[in-house]
Parts: sequence; C-alpha cells; structure tokens
Amino acid sequence: MISEGLFERFPVDAVFGLHNWPGVPTGKFGFVAGPAMASVDKAIIKIIGKGGHGAEPHRTVDPVLASASFITALQSVVSRNVDPQEMAVVTVGSIHAGSASNVIPESVEMQLTMRAYSEIVRQLLRERIPALAHAQAESFGAEADVNYRLGFPALVNHAGETEFASRVAYDALGPAAIEKDFRPRTASEDFAFMLQANPGSYLFVGNGDSAPLHSAHYNFNDAIIAPAARYWVRLAETFLTDDNG
Repeated sequence: MISEGLFERFPVDAVFGLHNWPGVPTGKFGFVAGPAMASVDKAIIKIIGKGGHGAEPHRTVDPVLASASFITALQSVVSRNVDPQEMAVVTVGSIHAGSASNVIPESVEMQLTMRAYSEIVRQLLRERIPALAHAQAESFGAEADVNYRLGFPALVNHAGETEFASRVAYDALGPAAIEKDFRPRTASEDFAFMLQANPGSYLFVGNGDSAPLHSAHYNFNDAIIAPAARYWVRLAETFLTDDNG
C-alpha cells in the first residue's frame, strides 16, 4: 500500500493504530514511546549431508547431528554476540528430518524466527546466523543452504504522538484506564512500515485474562469494544481540534 502511493494519494498528519492484548486488564490502555514491537525475520536453513543406514553411521554424513550442533551453537548469538543491554530473540520453530528410526536422512530443514528492537542487532543476527550454519555444517562435513528472509522492521512509536495519545486516554477515560509501566512486546506488526513513513503511535488495549494471541483458545473480549470505540472517537476529535491539527 505504501509503495503504491497510499500517503501520496491520501496525505496524513499522523497515523495511529490500536491492538488488543491478552493478559492486560480489560479495557486498560498501554502506551510505549520508542520501540514498542520487535522486527521479525525468517530463515529457512537446510543442512545437507549424506544419508545411509543407521547401523553404519561412519559411512554417512549425519545432518541431524550437524543440525543439533548448530541449534546448540545458535544460543551463543544472543548470549555472546548481542549487547546484554539490547534485546534479541532467536527461535527454531520447526525442524524436519527423516521418517524412520534406522535411516540417517540426506538433509534436515529448520525454520527460524528472529526478533530485535534495534536495526543494528537485526543486522547482527542476519550476519551471525548464516555464518554459524555454514561453519557448523562444514565442521561435520555437511553443507548448509540458508534462505534468510527479511520481514517487518521494529515498530517504533514517535514520542510526541505517543504522549498525545496517552493524554487523550487520561482526559477521556481517567487515570484508571491507563496501564502503568506497559512494556514493549517482542511480537511484530507491519504497522511499523506506516510509522516509518509518518509520525504516529501504535497503542494497546487490554483483552483481559485470556489465552495468548494466535492460540486456538484465544477469545476476543467484547467488553473492550465500547471503551476502545469511545477512545478512538475522542482521539480523532482531539487531534482535529488540538494544536496537532
């Protein structure tokens, strides 16, 4: 939408988004200035060895063993390469290899997700993870094929617009409606692209005590619709009549 000229066709002064969040008290609003959600990238890594009979491992190049070593070494990226005062998440969410207990497969495929608040850390992960995959595979006589896919950047809220949005909630709904010390989330959101193109802020409203997002047991709390709608109207009205307008 942005690359096709959304904001050239429809110029805006600021952009705001609102997302419900489980685990936050029902109807309470959360505000974060600066990085509020993490970047997200994906890697599909294939370790290619030489398959064979499980009873004769010396005649093979075991990609399962090489992959296990890579996954263990992967833990050093966050603990030893990333500044301890920064945030990074590296998760191996999928691993597939073989179909029989007595056969060493030809290859192993893993899928990883990487998260960061900082572009510097994001770039570090992009460099270190493929390097580790190749090095670990080579140390076992195997090869690594790395498909590293960039996703969304970190969602970074603008300070002025975030303060404005928080003030609107305070004035419209009272101090009890604001969740104090609401912290950044390590999940990701493509609204980040809109905040790169315009000033604005991405806000959160509590869904109450429910299963996490993307869970099969998640249940949207209808009780948050009315306060969120009231807030949304007041936000627009205030922006249009305030000094921001």
